[in-house]
Amino acid sequence: MKFEAPVAVTEIAAYIGAELVGNSQLMATGINEIHKVTPGDISFVDFEKYYNASLQSAATIIIINKKVDCPEGKAILVLDDPFSAYVKLVKRFRPFEPATKAISDSAVIGEGTVIQPNVFIGNHVRIGRNCLIHPNVTIYDYCEIGDNVIIHAGTVLGSDAFYFKKRAEREVMYDKLESCGRVIIEGDVELGAGCTIDKGVSGDTIIGRGTKLDNMIHIGHGTVIGRNCLIAAQAGIAGKAKIEDNVILWGQVGVNKDLTIGKGAVVLAQSGVPASLEGGKTYFGSPVEEARAKKKELAWIKRIPEMWEKLKETR
Repeated sequence: MKFEAPVAVTEIAAYIGAELVGNSQLMATGINEIHKVTPGDISFVDFEKYYNASLQSAATIIIINKKVDCPEGKAILVLDDPFSAYVKLVKRFRPFEPATKAISDSAVIGEGTVIQPNVFIGNHVRIGRNCLIHPNVTIYDYCEIGDNVIIHAGTVLGSDAFYFKKRAEREVMYDKLESCGRVIIEGDVELGAGCTIDKGVSGDTIIGRGTKLDNMIHIGHGTVIGRNCLIAAQAGIAGKAKIEDNVILWGQVGVNKDLTIGKGAVVLAQSGVPASLEGGKTYFGSPVEEARAKKKELAWIKRIPEMWEKLKETR
């Protein structure tokens, strides 16, 4: 998320109650997670094993829970609970705006777009030309939709990321990481009925041009799906996955977080994808393997009872 105007690092430090170490003249231009940061961004880290990755990232300002050597030209903001400090910043710079009507006055809707009854369109939404949005679709604040998009009934765009920090010492253990990202739907996309597409925690969840989603599909926060992909019903993609162009995921495929499925890959129905896949191949199974090898393996498994009986006969 980018700020409307740059904010002095000294102001940020004072607001969250942090000790400022490093360059006190910096101006922050946004908030972002470590995998999305660009120069000027604020990020946070509260696990020592991620310190180096955060400090050496593109982030200019890092909120951290231990005083460490500050990289040249950057600033670190030291306090006990970086997670809560980050949430406090999100709430300040992207506060929740209650809706006052079904279609916000701040929404921009392009020429030729048809909005069916009972659609909710939140604040600062942008919708392109010649779209068709069917009944009971919900579009949260700040979503952007390109031209010639079809969204079927009951789909939800921009719900919060499923991202929580465990506080094991408390009765109510999970703290919510507030989401301030967006959902971006590029042109010529079709979204089936009953899909749910979460916004990024701080960056964007993106569905690329020409991609088609079937019904009842979940796309997790910060996932980027390329162009001209096909995703069949009941598939689920966890947060921050990258699905490259021309990928096909058939029904009930489950995709783990933080991985890449390469261009042109095909994953057959009811498969589970735990790690990155090369493009241009067909996969099957849980965990997936190349489909031909997996099918041979299953054929041998079916012969185990027969082989066992033969083995007993030789004893």
